Amino acid sequence: MEVTMLVTSCDKKDCPTLYKTDRGTLLVQGETPTDHGLRIPAHENLVEIPLELIRRAIRDDLI
Repeated sequence: MEVTMLVTSCDKKDCPTLYKTDRGTLLVQGETPTDHGLRIPAHENLVEIPLELIRRAIRDDLI
């Protein structure tokens, strides 16, 4: 899989980030919330990112 960073919320590598893949999908880096109360299948995860990250990606025509 080829991965390209689209937008991040800081200059470090440990911040919420959106990536584009050569598969036509997005990868999301962010915090793993534990207080959501949802039942998520074992093969899936939830990731929490700031809304501003999505807004920037759309505004900058990255997605």
